[in-house]
Amino acid sequence: MSFIILDRDGVINYDSDEYIKSPEEWLPIPGSLDAIAQLNRSGFRVLVATNQSGIARGYYDLDTLDQIHEKLMQELASVGGYIDEIFFCPHHPDEGCVCRKPKPGLLYQIRDKYGVNFYKTYFIGDTYSDIQAARSVGCMPILVLSGKGQKALENNPELSTVPNFEDLARAVEYVLSRQQKNNG
Repeated sequence: MSFIILDRDGVINYDSDEYIKSPEEWLPIPGSLDAIAQLNRSGFRVLVATNQSGIARGYYDLDTLDQIHEKLMQELASVGGYIDEIFFCPHHPDEGCVCRKPKPGLLYQIRDKYGVNFYKTYFIGDTYSDIQAARSVGCMPILVLSGKGQKALENNPELSTVPNFEDLARAVEYVLSRQQKNNG
């Protein structure tokens, strides 16, 4: 079975500079939930790796984060999709933890629990730190321009070598076409 790792904010749902602090503020990007369901139907196990420093900043608590993720899972189930697990870093950027992207701690947690072969795994994100984390462990990075992706691409010319797409739906089309080519 193949795995794929997604960032959350800016990839699955709209991002906000004010943080996503409640289930009501969590709004899926059009096409993202269907794209995840399409991955599921194609045999992918979907995992999420997301920085959630809003917890350390006091903007929301773990219970609220659970409610946000429950909404994500319910809306995803309504289109026939699911996420195997959501891994998150609750720490403030100044804490120096090993799990906050671009550090690879969340990805190592995923590997240790699921036995993921990073060299055969796509990581789809919308920030430079997502791409750095993916590269640091050998994942195949994909940048989506939704969320902060367009700004990341403009500010980091080296990202032009990373496949980039308008949104998760377009990125998934690419992943599935590559899978068909490799299996065909």
